[in-house]
Amino acid sequence: MTNPVLVEVVRSGFVESTHRGALVITAPDGSVRFSAGDIERPVYPRSSNKPLQAVGMLRAGLTIDDEDLALGCGSHNGEPGHVEGALSMLSRADLTEDALACPPAFPLHEPSMLAVAASGKRRAAMNCSGKHAAMLTTCAQLGWPTEDYAAATHPLQKVIQATIADLTGETIETVGVDGCGAPLFAFSLTGLARSFGRLVTAMGGPDRRVADAVRAYPWQVAGTGREDTVLMRGVDGLLSKGGAEGVHAFALPDGTALALKIDDGNARARIPLLLATLRHLGIDPGEEAGDLARNAVLGGGKPVGELRVVAGLFG
Repeated sequence: MTNPVLVEVVRSGFVESTHRGALVITAPDGSVRFSAGDIERPVYPRSSNKPLQAVGMLRAGLTIDDEDLALGCGSHNGEPGHVEGALSMLSRADLTEDALACPPAFPLHEPSMLAVAASGKRRAAMNCSGKHAAMLTTCAQLGWPTEDYAAATHPLQKVIQATIADLTGETIETVGVDGCGAPLFAFSLTGLARSFGRLVTAMGGPDRRVADAVRAYPWQVAGTGREDTVLMRGVDGLLSKGGAEGVHAFALPDGTALALKIDDGNARARIPLLLATLRHLGIDPGEEAGDLARNAVLGGGKPVGELRVVAGLFG
């Protein structure tokens, strides 16, 4: 099945590029409310997976406060507060930055990157360091080995895999390695959307706690100017988490949820789709969210076009 074009890149009135992909909206009961493209083919959810991984850590027995839990779900900018949060989490577990299995990186946030450029890359600045710090904390608290915590055969990762299978309602048949070095499990966009809907509608327990922590501390999840932080601040009760290779998922407080994947992996196509989907669902994404879509197509440093959702996508 060839996925449809979802987003067009328009430069000076001319369609310069197109992005194909798949998108699903699920209702609060998990049924498919709208779909475009192949929504049942397994995909790697990349960092959209992080709230589900965090549920697995809590189910395993992790004790953690909500702000650190949100950071554990994050793909952060590497701003000073993010780096300090990851290091503090490790310190409380009697661990150091060297215990992190994620690779060293510069901060995604340009001012923060420029401020530390001379000192070089570091693991705590890598956007997944919060998740890795939470994984290490889980292992330290439960007496599990910390040296190989990122191996798919580690007890923690086995719990996480079982948790993801439970939340998505799917059997995990493909296991890979994420960019940060942690295991990555493939499942469908429908399963991803349904799992997000389950988190926000849970009556309590680890599922609801993850959703509430992420929504309470959206800056920890991404950072200054990033779409997840902006959208969760602009839409009351929204749970939102993006991932690499053009993946994104969100859920509204009633359990209505979205999951999307851009075939070519280009992240720029996600924002117009996220905003268009919210508006299709009758949700105003907020004034700050509008800034996310501006200046996407420049000529001579000035806006000369736009990324636009294809006409008639939602009927």
